[in-house]
Amino acid sequence: MAIVVLLRHARSSANGSGVLAGRSPGVELDATGRTQAAALVNRLAQVPLAGIVCSPLLRCQQTVEPLARARGLDPVTEDSLSEVDYGDWTGRELKTLVKEKLWSVVQQHPSAAVFPAGEGLANVQTRAVGAVRAYDARIAAEHGPRAVWLLCSHGDVLKAIIADALGQHLDSFQRIVVNPASVSAIHYTETRPFVLRLNDNGGELASIVPPEPESEGDEPPAGDAVPGGPTGRSA
Repeated sequence: MAIVVLLRHARSSANGSGVLAGRSPGVELDATGRTQAAALVNRLAQVPLAGIVCSPLLRCQQTVEPLARARGLDPVTEDSLSEVDYGDWTGRELKTLVKEKLWSVVQQHPSAAVFPAGEGLANVQTRAVGAVRAYDARIAAEHGPRAVWLLCSHGDVLKAIIADALGQHLDSFQRIVVNPASVSAIHYTETRPFVLRLNDNGGELASIVPPEPESEGDEPPAGDAVPGGPTGRSA
């Protein structure tokens, strides 16, 4: 299987506004977000990308546009990676939502949370994990098991994917932090996923790319963890 770089969209005009944007149309990157998106070109310069897949919402498409242009890649939009459908909560101020009974369910028991006239967080995890695993298998089949690809989506969607990779119940996903323009990375194997990065906001990323083995039989079977930890050998 391949390695997926999970990118949360850069800061949007809704981030920090105190309003839950959800799937509201026309939410764009703000000035800081555009700077963050442009910086991804250099930040990922040493990471070969076999493809880019993103949420259909504008803020995600704007985030990957500079990187896609620099790499000559055409991003694929995937509805299953779209933002949570917050239903009647969409566009409302957080200071009023925190008073709703459902708020405590979202915080303490998110697997049971279903947004009025929207979707449940359990469904979000099912659709998102299904999409990332399907794309990962497809890219690995086409480009090989050392291929790296990028997925750009939204905070709660990415937290649900990461929780699954960590083997955590969805009810623990609020312990995970995913900032705007942050990078996480997962290496899927036939037996288990390995979380290589989590909420990385500026470190080097070249080391997520797996090196070619120095000789046949040089590495343990894919999916096995190395006792004592990886050696850190670079490509």
